[in-house]
Amino acid sequence: MDNNNILEVKNLKKYFTLRSGFLFQKFTGSVKAVDGVSFHIKEGETFGLVGESGCGKSTTARVILRLTNPTSGCALYNGTDLFKLSRKQMFKVRREIQVIFQDPYASLSPRMTIGDIVGEPLEIHGVGNKGYRRKKVKKLLKVVGLNPEHINRYPHEFSGGQRQRVGVARALALTPKLILCDEPVSALDVSVQAQILNLMSDLQKEFNLTYLFIAHDLSVVKHISNRIGVMYLGKIVEVADSWDLYKKPLHPYTRGLLSAIPIPDPELEKKRKRIILEGDVPSPINPPSGCRFHPRCPNAEEICSKEEPELKNYSKNGNEHLAACFFAGKSF
Repeated sequence: MDNNNILEVKNLKKYFTLRSGFLFQKFTGSVKAVDGVSFHIKEGETFGLVGESGCGKSTTARVILRLTNPTSGCALYNGTDLFKLSRKQMFKVRREIQVIFQDPYASLSPRMTIGDIVGEPLEIHGVGNKGYRRKKVKKLLKVVGLNPEHINRYPHEFSGGQRQRVGVARALALTPKLILCDEPVSALDVSVQAQILNLMSDLQKEFNLTYLFIAHDLSVVKHISNRIGVMYLGKIVEVADSWDLYKKPLHPYTRGLLSAIPIPDPELEKKRKRIILEGDVPSPINPPSGCRFHPRCPNAEEICSKEEPELKNYSKNGNEHLAACFFAGKSF
């Protein structure tokens, strides 16, 4: 493992078993939600993980957090395999790995005050006395741009953006090193999205945080990520620096995603060529043979349906630019 990597995921798989019949005793197959995912995150950087809904992004984060157990693979946090830790050992590690959930309306308990929500991690891990925790919570609320005097208010008294700030404050409570952000701005208005993204960037610099930023919107990921991994149907199909990925995408699926991003210039928008991905995403229960993208790929040839392409480095300038495509970068 590279000494600069805070997290390294290797060949991660998560299959959900399907059963039917009386008392669901008959095995009928598996949903291959995550199927051989590998990536690494360097300390202090933001790694964006993007793809369509249902491609396995959130499941990947849940498995890393041990909210659900993996089928196989490993996740090394500072060299320690999280999947081999006992429950007690994992409890200690969770102080350093926190999460920001997608929906600010569902992730905050309506029966708890903002002070109790943000202070709950401190109480669970036995940090300080009640007075210390209250002071800490007020400080955290101020850090994320909320009024500390609102500590006794309830979530329903706040807007969506303010609730997500509460979620960010809760994630910061134990001074973590790594935060998994599961589509933290997708449920917010565009103007509020920008505010939360700017807040997260500022917090990253102030507290030396490392982010795994999950999203389905490439335009959002572009503004916050140093490197980006693109997922399709349980597999990573391309990994590159943010600038390289946007300037020269190698995988046809990535090109399709990028072409869907609107350009705020009517003239340029009219002239550019859109890449339309035909058909629907195949079922993860029975994924296509060979390259999983080949049924929808405009460049697919016979080899694509028979053999599965490896994730190879196609960079010529020394940077890492991985793509899983037999015709990576080829112009059609």
